[in-house]
Amino acid sequence: MEKEKFNIVVFSGDMDRVLAAFILATTAASMNMEVKMFFTFWGLNVLRKKKFTSGKNLLQKLMNLINKGGAERLPLSKFNMLGMGPMMMKKMMKQSRVPSIPEFVEMSKSMGIKLVACTTTFSFMGFAKDDFIDGIDSYSGAATYLSDALEGKVSYFI
Repeated sequence: MEKEKFNIVVFSGDMDRVLAAFILATTAASMNMEVKMFFTFWGLNVLRKKKFTSGKNLLQKLMNLINKGGAERLPLSKFNMLGMGPMMMKKMMKQSRVPSIPEFVEMSKSMGIKLVACTTTFSFMGFAKDDFIDGIDSYSGAATYLSDALEGKVSYFI
């Protein structure tokens, strides 16, 4: 019997929204669903290495100067408070034994969840494949996501 398919577009780079995406993804995988997470725009920060990405032109360089990558650096969508909000959230997550975003990334890979980076977005933002963490299953564009979504039972946009 073929597994049900669950697709999530991770557009947001906000810690709380990314956390929700990973909770849904890992829950779906634990229910024996085939899960793909398609990271685009600010969501790509989850998969980026914690390093400065130079970019190919002035605008890309400026954008990447203020938009540093790394799953540990994600702001909150509300109550960011110059970085205090994420610190508080991380402490509450630890106290409640909720995995951190980097731990969710590793857990997702071990559960067979497919992590997909949007090539269109990372290209115009000046990223290259070596700017991303190991273990990304594919680099593809919107057409591939839409093809996957057509086959899926559930699709979310976060």
